[in-house]
Amino acid sequence: MGKRTIVPIGPYHPLLEEPEFFKLYCDGETVVDMVWETGYNHRGIEKICESKTFEQVFYVVERICGICSTSHPFAYANAVESIPGVEIPLRAKYIRSVIGELERIHSHLLWVGLAGHFLGYNTVFMWAWKYREPVLDMFEIITGNRNSYAMFTIGGVRRDINSEQADLLLKVLKDVEVKSKMLTGAVIDDPVLHARLKGVGVLTAQDIHDFGAVGPTARASGVDIDVRRDDPYAAYDLVDWKVITASGGDVFAKAEVRLLEIFESISIIRQCLQILQTLPEGDIKAKVKDIPAGIGIGHAEAPRGEVFHFVKSDGSNSPVRHKIRAPSYTCIPTFRRSCIGGTISDAAIATAAVDPCYCCTERMAQAYDINTGEKRYNAAELIRLSQMKTEEIKKQLLKR
Repeated sequence: MGKRTIVPIGPYHPLLEEPEFFKLYCDGETVVDMVWETGYNHRGIEKICESKTFEQVFYVVERICGICSTSHPFAYANAVESIPGVEIPLRAKYIRSVIGELERIHSHLLWVGLAGHFLGYNTVFMWAWKYREPVLDMFEIITGNRNSYAMFTIGGVRRDINSEQADLLLKVLKDVEVKSKMLTGAVIDDPVLHARLKGVGVLTAQDIHDFGAVGPTARASGVDIDVRRDDPYAAYDLVDWKVITASGGDVFAKAEVRLLEIFESISIIRQCLQILQTLPEGDIKAKVKDIPAGIGIGHAEAPRGEVFHFVKSDGSNSPVRHKIRAPSYTCIPTFRRSCIGGTISDAAIATAAVDPCYCCTERMAQAYDINTGEKRYNAAELIRLSQMKTEEIKKQLLKR
C-alpha cells in the first residue's frame, strides 16, 4: 500500500456553495477515509429564537436556509400549533401546501442544475435554472418575495391566493411541466450520465437506517419514507399523490427521484388550487391569543427530507427552548459509506448528491470568551452541557 495522501475539499471550494471542510485520506486515487469538520457557518439561530416572540421566530427560521425558506417555518408552525392544539382553517391548509410544493420544485431544479454544472454538463445547468425562474416569479406574485416568503403565521397564513393568481400559477405550471419532462428525458436517457453516475456513491437501505438519512437520499435507496404521507399535515392527506422511490441508491437514482418528484409537486399544487377556487372565501388564520406552557414537536418534509423543530413554552410570549434538526444533519454523514472505496472525483459528486445545506447543519464547535479570547468549551463539552440541559428539562416535565 502506498503512502496516504490528504486531499482537502473546502472550506472554500468550487463544489461548495457554503464553507465546509471535508478531509479525504487517499491511497493513490482511492479514498480510504474521510473526515467532516463543521462550524464555519454557525449563527446561533436556536439561541436567537429564545429572545424573539413566537411570531418573530418565523422571520428568523426562514433564514436558516435560503433554499428551504418555507420548510423551517412549516415545521416550526406545526410545533407551536401543537401546544394549544390549533386547527388551522381549510384554506390555509391548501395554501401552505401550495407554497411548500412550489419550494420543492424550485429546490429540485436548483439541485439538478448544480449537478449538471459539477459534472461539466453546463447545458443541464442553464436549462434547469432557466425553467426555475418562472417558479420564483410566482413566489413573488403570491407572497411578494422570491425568497424568504413571510407567508406562514401561527394559525394559518398571512395572504390568500386569489383566482387571478391561481389561474396564472396553473398556466406557469403547465409550462414548467413541459420543460421538466424534456429536462428529465435528457438526463435519464443520456448514456454519458448513466456511465458517470450509476454505481457511484451507492447507499444501501441498511446504510440509510444506520445513518438515519432522510428525503430523496433515503428514497433513492428504496426506503419508502415521507413525512407528508407518514404523518400528514396541511392538505397532504386531502389530495392524491405518491411517494417516489428508486432502488439504485447511487447518484443517478438520487437525480431520478428528484426529477420525478417535480411532477408529483405539480400535481399536488394543481389539486390544491382547483379546490381553493371552489371553496368559499373565508378565514386563512385561526385566532390564537396565547401559547400556553408546554412542549410542541413539529416536522415537515423539506426538499432534502424531514426537518424537525422542538419548541418549549413557559406560557410567556417567547420560546424558552427551540431545537432544530435539518435533514442535511443526517444525510451528510452518509459519506462514510458512499465515498470510502471510491475515487477522489467520485467522492466530490457523491457528497454533493445528498444536496447538502451547510448553513442548516451548523453547530458550534468551540466557545470562546468574547473579552479575553480564551477558549471556554470544546465540541465535546458543549455536547455534555446540552445533555445536562435535556436532563434538566426532563426532570421539570416529570414534576408535572
